[in-house]
Amino acid sequence: ADGRLVVARAALHFWEEPPISGSRGSGTVFFAHCPLRCVYCQNAVIAAGEAGAEVSVERLGEMCLELQEQGALNVNFVTPTHYAPEARAAVAWARERGLALPVVWNTSGYETVAAVRANAGTVDAYLTDFKYADVELARRYSHAPDYPEVALAALEAMVEEAGEPKFDEVDGELRLTGGVVVRHLMLPGALEDSKRVVRLVRQRFGDAVLLSLMNQYTPVLADAAKAGDARAAATLDRCPELAERVSDDEYELLLDYADELGVEDYFWQQGGAAEDSFIPAFDLSGVREPDRA
Repeated sequence: ADGRLVVARAALHFWEEPPISGSRGSGTVFFAHCPLRCVYCQNAVIAAGEAGAEVSVERLGEMCLELQEQGALNVNFVTPTHYAPEARAAVAWARERGLALPVVWNTSGYETVAAVRANAGTVDAYLTDFKYADVELARRYSHAPDYPEVALAALEAMVEEAGEPKFDEVDGELRLTGGVVVRHLMLPGALEDSKRVVRLVRQRFGDAVLLSLMNQYTPVLADAAKAGDARAAATLDRCPELAERVSDDEYELLLDYADELGVEDYFWQQGGAAEDSFIPAFDLSGVREPDRA
């Protein structure tokens, strides 16, 4: 980011894990830009800063209050790391004016320990990726060979800060009010690394975190290449496996492995999850100040 606070969407989102979205929806704020440059990014238009509008800290705080008015289960900041000081200030501003929702920090996992510590008192729960255990995959797909090391240290700090999962009940449904959900998006042909991630998280954290194993990888590069995107075509020449979807068989093997490790409660997705419907329209919904006339 270039010092400006840029938001692409602030709206109810219904496709997070059940205790985050519920039937009411999660009050999701999508920020522009990202600390990583994953070649297969599902939200590339905002990661590259191609969508979004500049807002003030006060306007971001107003968005939080507006999402609360809409019935959101929480405020869910998506990829906020590079705007952390502004995000914390907006939450403080909104809480002074009646914000009472849990705040979820929805992150790539590529965070410093200091950044996580700084969120104490602001963030109630973390929804964090753990993308890779393998250094070479992290280099190949995200240009970040230090990702496994950085993400593990950050995750340890998140667990220390947010504690074990905590819930309350809203409209007869469980709502996550604290703790850490660790997400892992399975990539085509990367079953062994996915197993390493599950094993690492299980051995290090046990039941202190909730695990979410996702099969919603969407081969957006293939569509872009077909549409004439030269950069996407070049990436597929280097990483042809990213043109495929994750097979049901691969995904079932990963779930079986989690079962074998004794992971009793984890989130998983049914077939057909890899649909464009999981990728929202970054059309500035909820970003502009509403007409209060």
